[in-house]
Amino acid sequence: MTELIRNSKVQITFALSILISLFFILDIYWINMIFKSDNMPMFFLLIVVSNILMTSVFWAESGNEIFIREIAGIKAMEEAVGRATEMGKPVLFVPGILDLNEVETIAGINILGHVAKITAEYETDLNVPVSKSIVMEAAREICKESYLQVGRPDLYHNDMVHYLAEDQFAYAAGINGIMIREKPAACIYQGKFYAESLLLAETGNRIGAIQIAGTGSSSQIPFFVTACDYTLIGEEFLTASAILSGRKDLLGSVRGQDLVKFIIIISIILLSILKVLSYWGIYVF
Repeated sequence: MTELIRNSKVQITFALSILISLFFILDIYWINMIFKSDNMPMFFLLIVVSNILMTSVFWAESGNEIFIREIAGIKAMEEAVGRATEMGKPVLFVPGILDLNEVETIAGINILGHVAKITAEYETDLNVPVSKSIVMEAAREICKESYLQVGRPDLYHNDMVHYLAEDQFAYAAGINGIMIREKPAACIYQGKFYAESLLLAETGNRIGAIQIAGTGSSSQIPFFVTACDYTLIGEEFLTASAILSGRKDLLGSVRGQDLVKFIIIISIILLSILKVLSYWGIYVF
């Protein structure tokens, strides 16, 4: 705690928060030009949440270890690539259908970097079909970097990441064709998916591949859970991106979000208890 308080970035964060809060109060009660008094609870809630998140990020960047529970889908990725290596078959990685301006696509690309490192170590073929040109370039760069990090740049080639089609069902049909022809032993779907999710997962299930899915799309999670061996559900998917990328700022933000959720849960419980007590005529405040 002392180390955290002495952190210059944390001190600057709290100082700025105090200055902004003072300006907010000054504007509401005297100037009345920028803010509205109706937004006061939301304003101070935003200040508190922002401070918790930024403090957690700075705490992680200072080199402190952050505990995050094991996620089965992450551990299964190495097992899936190992199985593909034993069978002499490729690994298929699908980074979703949307562009790089979506956080789920970025998370999928981060996970691709981890999978690419494993395929480079095991000398296994990697196939990454994409539907957006910018995603293709980003995926190529992260795969190239991953192969370089494990000392196997000779195994990397640009064709392992290739463009299929931008249309949703043309893209799904192209991936299904790859599955039927090449019969990959591992199919990994990490990104933003829509109606094509079940089409991909059913085909992967039919060819007997190990399937690991991850998405933040709540409407598509049931299909992945039904047809895939492992599914990173919602926040697990984004957390997996933080874990596998190893970036301290992302890990710190995960810790900060959990702290905010914990505070909200405690607040809901306390307010519920106070409401019940007031119903019985017992007033604490």
